[in-house]
Parts: sequence; structure tokens; C-alpha cells
Amino acid sequence: MAHSESIPDPASPILLFDSGVGGLSVLAELRKLLPQAPVIYAADNAGLPYGGKSEAEIAARVCGLLGRMAERYRPRLICIACNTASTIALGMVRDVLQIPIVGTVPAIKPAAALTRSGVIGLLGTEATIRQGYVDRLEAEFASDKLLLRTAAPELVIAAEAKLRGQVVDAEVYRKAAEGLRSQPGGEKIDTVVLACTHFPLVAEELAEAFGPGVRFVDGAAGIARRIAHLTEGQNMARAAKDVALFTRSDADIKALIPALEGYGLGRVEIL
Repeated sequence: MAHSESIPDPASPILLFDSGVGGLSVLAELRKLLPQAPVIYAADNAGLPYGGKSEAEIAARVCGLLGRMAERYRPRLICIACNTASTIALGMVRDVLQIPIVGTVPAIKPAAALTRSGVIGLLGTEATIRQGYVDRLEAEFASDKLLLRTAAPELVIAAEAKLRGQVVDAEVYRKAAEGLRSQPGGEKIDTVVLACTHFPLVAEELAEAFGPGVRFVDGAAGIARRIAHLTEGQNMARAAKDVALFTRSDADIKALIPALEGYGLGRVEIL
């Protein structure tokens, strides 16, 4: 088994990293499989949103932050629970850090298996939908399907606001649906890939905007299974409450505390 030469301390955490609160959708699935696992949930609120940044900026930022976090918290595994950061920085982070790194990929493969109409929609950030990585997934798993993509960065903001208990204008969700539906063949979409970990947090609102007969697919359950597989047989025991870690102290964090506690994150720290 890989990394067996250094058996982690039972309190060594699994570190989930995202630009904001999106990765909580992954944490929810991870809790089902590994309820006993100590977790640090790290949100780069100082860098949010990632979608509009350049590849070089994202790569440098993610590598630098994860290096600091790995040194400080000694995680047994890091999950980059962010599609944008994964599609850009995953390889670099693996080169730099000597611990297992799990990334997030748009769930094109399961969507291709599910679609009946042969038309799949993909909602992501601007940075994710332009990656060659997505082109390769399409070529490998959906070459006989029509994959329509649209950038919906406003959904990141909507998910962040929803978790803080703020009211979000339903127009945001209609606009995202329209971005896919208005493309040639878009009326036949029956499966939508949520290619940003923020988006499952607003899946109900999106379902209303798309109307009946559309299924949503995201990678959270698959990522949780991968983490469980890589940590199989390891001892895990919490020494303290699980942590929500932020990269900037922000008045907004206070509004998030009830939601964070709902995900089992009982302490807040600033990097």
C-alpha cells in the first residue's frame, strides 16, 4: 500500500481545500463514509472567486497555500475539492507534496452513461470550462454525445450567499439554465454536469430553473469513495473539534458559522 512507510497519527486530518464553501458538498459525502475522520475544511476566501483568474495565478496560489497548510497541519491526505483548482494545479501540487492528493474532475463519464437524449449540459466556472482537461474527458467518455458548456460564475456567489442565509434572486438560476438551453440542441438536455463543487449546494434551485426531466450529476460521492479507498485501514480519531480554516479574517465568516456547524465544523481558524 502506498505511503505505508509513514503511518499517520490517528488525529492527522483529511484536508479538504476549496476557493470557498463549495467543497462542503464533498465533505457531506465524506462524512457518510468516514464519520470518524478528523477533517480540516480550508476555504480560500481571500482568493475567491477562482473562475475569473488566470491559470498561472491559480496554480501559484493553490500550490503556495497547500504547501503552508501541509506544513502546519500535517494532513494524511489533501483533497482539492474545487474543479477549477484541480483542473489547473493538481499535477503541480502532486509534484511538490509527498502525500496523497485527490482532485475533482467534472462528472462527464457518469453523465454520458445516464443521458437518454444524448445531450449533456455542463455548468462550470469560466476557468474550468476552457480547460483542455474537459476536452479530453469529452473525447474519452462522451464522443458520441453532444456536450454543451456554459460558464455560470454567478452560481458560486449564489451558493456562498445561500449558506450565509441570504436571499438569492431566482433570476441567477434561470440565467444559468438559459445559458445551456439557448445553444443549438440545448432543448434536448436531460443531464447536467455540475462541474463546480459549489453548484450542488444550489441543486434544488437549478432543478426548478431547468424544469422537469433533467438529472444533475456531480463528483462528490466519487471523490469521497476515492478518499476512503486511499485511507483504508488507517486509524482515525479526533483529538479536537473539526476545523473550518479561512485564508482571511472576514466579517462574513460569522454568518457562515451555523452552516459550518451543520457540516460538523466546530472551530474556525485563520491561516
